[in-house]
Amino acid sequence: MKYPDAIDLLLSLVDHERNHPVGLRQKAIFDLGRMERLLHRLGDPHNSVPVIHVAGTKGKGSTAALCDSALHAAGYHTGFYSSPHLHSFRERIRRNTIPISEGEFSGLVEGLWPHQEWVGRHEGLGPVTLFEFMTGMAFQCFRSNNTDFQIIEVGLGGRLDATNVVNADVSIITSISLDHTAILGDTIGEIAREKAGIIKTGGTVVVAPQKPEALSVILDVCHSLSATPILVGKDVTWSPGPSSIDGQEMTVAGRDHTYELRVPLLGKYQLENAATAVAALEALRDRGHSIPDEAIQQGFDKVVWPCRMEVLGRDPVVVVDGAHNEYSMDSMLESLASYMNFRRLFLVVGFSRDKSVAKMVGRMAEMDPVVFASRSRHPRSTPPAQISSLFNEHGIEVTETASLAEALIQARDLADEGDLILATGSLFVAAEIREEILRIEPELYPDLLPADLRTS
Repeated sequence: MKYPDAIDLLLSLVDHERNHPVGLRQKAIFDLGRMERLLHRLGDPHNSVPVIHVAGTKGKGSTAALCDSALHAAGYHTGFYSSPHLHSFRERIRRNTIPISEGEFSGLVEGLWPHQEWVGRHEGLGPVTLFEFMTGMAFQCFRSNNTDFQIIEVGLGGRLDATNVVNADVSIITSISLDHTAILGDTIGEIAREKAGIIKTGGTVVVAPQKPEALSVILDVCHSLSATPILVGKDVTWSPGPSSIDGQEMTVAGRDHTYELRVPLLGKYQLENAATAVAALEALRDRGHSIPDEAIQQGFDKVVWPCRMEVLGRDPVVVVDGAHNEYSMDSMLESLASYMNFRRLFLVVGFSRDKSVAKMVGRMAEMDPVVFASRSRHPRSTPPAQISSLFNEHGIEVTETASLAEALIQARDLADEGDLILATGSLFVAAEIREEILRIEPELYPDLLPADLRTS
């Protein structure tokens, strides 16, 4: 099977990532039964490799990437499953920190396809979704390649997420805030209950700093399941060190050692993510795995996790960030002012329509930016006219563009040395600007484009 054919097959599956149902709770659209049946037909590959399982609203990808990089630096063969991807589906399944090849990806699709067809026809649970199928691909890939660890990032929620079939050695719950409320719940407590669904009986759970209502729920679940929580900010702490546009240093006081670390990732929240990753790696050491301090230092220093306050240009500085809700936008904008000095802020923005767009716009409007509104290729992208209207309510005029590439060109034409161009509002916006700047050839899915962006 050729890679384009494999992608076509994938895109024929039900895809809740690109088309979230509106007004339905997660239990109405997700069912772990399909995932369990699919994996059982494959010989339950998810049970073959030790697991770090990562849930949360903000920072779960960065935290997982830090764990993956450190374990690889320690000499282990690692598997890392994450979503969504930026430029290629292959990014979702990584071995030893690198996306798998087109050939390996195609082989996995071809090998698993008959099994998902059988589950869809015979189990009475409905068709296997795209995310479930790719989760099965990841587990099969990691077992087949004899990986030593698999780092598995939750797709959505936790309790009923397709990844929640694993019995994790260490679970991580990063910071929780309101997101995907139509599916996960309307309050922090409800969402925390869904995220805490990854906690296993007798397990170890690393808990990043949380709002009181979230922490209360998580600790209640830990108590009910006799799980051991490790609280970041209490049991493991951190303090910032020097920083520049190229990265930042920090000191992490773990339960075992004190670590002097550097990460190339910007943002105050990355200090929290790094401390959370250290706590998880120490928990693995408690289970008898050898992870030298030097491997943590080396892995953190070399971690690659794009589109999170990523600097892609200078004179003027160009930053892309995938902030996509009010909480992540607040964190990013607060960090931006701390790490960079700039005269004027030029925004290239686009949003997904199921997000708290008005609240994010209100927060950005406080910066008195020059705004270029556009949209990504994602089918849930918001039309630029709607974005303009929201900024207009704050007295800010907006230039609308038909593409993000055009928005970037216009922003660069107007920006001077000392100004900052920030592309944000969704991970898909950040990814497309990254493609434009770095000349990355993206995978295009014409049938999934918003109707007004499709060409014949």
